[in-house]
Amino acid sequence: MTAARALPAPHAPTLDLGGRTALVTGAAGGIGRACVLRLAAAGAKVRAVDRDAAGLEELVDAARDLAGAVEPHVLDLTDLDAAELAAAGTDVLVNNAGLQLVRPIEEFPPDVFHTVLTVMLEAPFRLVRGALPHMYGQGWGRIVNISSVHGLRASAFKSAYVAAKHGLEGLSKTAALEGAPHGVTSNCVNPAYVRTPLVEKQLVDQARAHGIPEERVLTEVLLQDSAVKRLIEPAEVADAVAYLCGPHASFVTGTSLVLDGGWTAH
Repeated sequence: MTAARALPAPHAPTLDLGGRTALVTGAAGGIGRACVLRLAAAGAKVRAVDRDAAGLEELVDAARDLAGAVEPHVLDLTDLDAAELAAAGTDVLVNNAGLQLVRPIEEFPPDVFHTVLTVMLEAPFRLVRGALPHMYGQGWGRIVNISSVHGLRASAFKSAYVAAKHGLEGLSKTAALEGAPHGVTSNCVNPAYVRTPLVEKQLVDQARAHGIPEERVLTEVLLQDSAVKRLIEPAEVADAVAYLCGPHASFVTGTSLVLDGGWTAH
């Protein structure tokens, strides 16, 4: 009996974004920061958009030795006209910026609901609108929307966030259908709870909303529905974004890449 012939090792495609321009919102921290560094490491020139000027400057310092370049762009995404203009000439668009408030609907401030929908749904629409002419013109583009498990499932006390993420899912699918004939893909990345300041700030609000001590929130609320009992690291989300930007993902569009530790398997 002859020995089985060894199969060649699988080829892992390398992401090369040299010559490409990417834009990442919410870039100064958390998932956004990790995405900027990942895309810049792949050679992209990254427009890092955030209203935190100091955080952007720190990000530029952190990216100095990477293959690509990071350009800080201080911008409040409630300025929708400026957001659309900022996306002009973009090859890769990562809609990441978000905010959160945990309150029952009857106590949820209407002005905060409006702001959440503006930043997390209307601004992505305007950014996509600003980016598409260039993408269509060159026959290539990648839109990656950082959604959430809350784009697929609801949680109590998060009416604005859940509504915005569900809307983002629909926007992403529509962009995928319209962009397909032009070589443009549009997808969502849907993490569960990520180790970011946004999640850490929820602990007090969640404790009050659920009537439990703050130290019990992580295990009894945030990770209750996850089979994998840990927070996701921002770099793991950035790697998922990078996958969707690569040539090997050219047939992946109009879908949601779920990183939820088994949450939606229930």
